[in-house]
Amino acid sequence: MLIVKDCKSIWKNCLQLIVEVVGEQSYKTWFEPIVPLALNGDVLTIQVPSHFFYEWLEEHYIGILRIAIDKELGTHGRLEYVIDQDKIDFNSKNSTNFNTVSKGNIPLSSGNKASAASENSIRSPFELKTIDRGNGFDSNLNPNYLFDNFVEGDCNRLARSAGIAITKNPGTSSFNPLMLYSAVGLGKTHLVQSIGNAIKDKHKDKVVLYVSSEKFTSQFIESSYNNRIQDFANFYMQVDVLIIDDVQFLAGKEKTQEVFFTIFNHLHQNKKQVIMTSDCPPKDLKGMQERLISRFKWGLTADLQQPDLETRKAIIHRKLQHEKIQISESVIEYLAYSVDTNVRELEGVIVSLIGQSVLNQKEIDLELAKQTLQNIVKNIESEVNIDYIQKFVSEFFHVSIELLKDKTRKREIVVARQVAMYFAKEYTNMSLKSIGSNFGNRDHSTVIHAITAVNDMMDTDRKFNATMQELIKKFKMKAV
Repeated sequence: MLIVKDCKSIWKNCLQLIVEVVGEQSYKTWFEPIVPLALNGDVLTIQVPSHFFYEWLEEHYIGILRIAIDKELGTHGRLEYVIDQDKIDFNSKNSTNFNTVSKGNIPLSSGNKASAASENSIRSPFELKTIDRGNGFDSNLNPNYLFDNFVEGDCNRLARSAGIAITKNPGTSSFNPLMLYSAVGLGKTHLVQSIGNAIKDKHKDKVVLYVSSEKFTSQFIESSYNNRIQDFANFYMQVDVLIIDDVQFLAGKEKTQEVFFTIFNHLHQNKKQVIMTSDCPPKDLKGMQERLISRFKWGLTADLQQPDLETRKAIIHRKLQHEKIQISESVIEYLAYSVDTNVRELEGVIVSLIGQSVLNQKEIDLELAKQTLQNIVKNIESEVNIDYIQKFVSEFFHVSIELLKDKTRKREIVVARQVAMYFAKEYTNMSLKSIGSNFGNRDHSTVIHAITAVNDMMDTDRKFNATMQELIKKFKMKAV
């Protein structure tokens, strides 16, 4: 039976693969709006909403698009984009030619910025018995991970400072090995790759290699299967700087740990730099040989903590600057306060917000930010934020939220508004300016006056003080 392929069925099959890789939120933002238009031989034409949309796909999702097209149309398959009747072909000078892309490598983006090489671009170590130092050895580093775009704060200052110190004399400082640990999404990978890129830039003769523990393990298994374990070990012993990510995944893999122990000892004894990341400090690593844990403690162990409010604001500013997007300070403060878990989630929220703005052709304002966060951040309605405070106070005083933000000077409204501002100052980290902007764009002096007025009334008016104590008690009970 002859199966006739059409553009819709081809794209539908591509999407089934894509959604499993990118996640539901990214899928809805960046792939659902795409419309398949035509299939001409090996060329699939799709329509995207804007040029920004097209550039974002090329810069962030070119790898999974290549895999999907390979699967459906073969290695000669191509994508063409249509943007408001203007066709963009991957063969044109402004786009990526899939035909020239070798498997296992992520190609250059449309903006001609180098993307990170896929981990598959590291050839199996038993195939590379010696490293050709003069032949552009691929360190598997993401060139976009630099100290310049890593935002420093109290949460990561020690780790960043140690990393910079290492770049001056890798392998010879007291920070060897360097072990960085934290929960997910706090910048470990960015920081260790920044160290690697800086060393490559300053020390042209050094061989730097970044590899995940999963990749290290799979390479070891492959070399073991081919009876080339010694070639595997010899390859890694030749590097000057070894960066291994997520060493906790070596847990329980006894043979892999044994060869890593040998490699570690050789590198350390020969004053080669070893840098590792983990999700916990060495003492808490389970299923790891004690002799390895002991060596992990030889140098410096530093943690990366959750970024504080000011660091989160700086991260947002940096991300927006990179994307050449400008939004108001009140929106930045709202995002920084609402997303306090990790850097990865914060950046994801910014990407989604930009996507919503582009798709809906809306300016990024406080309202759009609130709508976007409600769809992404869990339990946003129950978080102690300015929205929650305004809703709580308005219900207690039986006035609408709109009146809290209005210019009316009726006493009952003024008191409710002042109480809401007082709670915002007491129970959030928002600045006075940001609090004022959420109450009808009032200035910081109005907020100061409101807080002072509430404190004065609590000191002088026994009835008002009793009301406030009741309100505070209810607020704390609901906010738990």
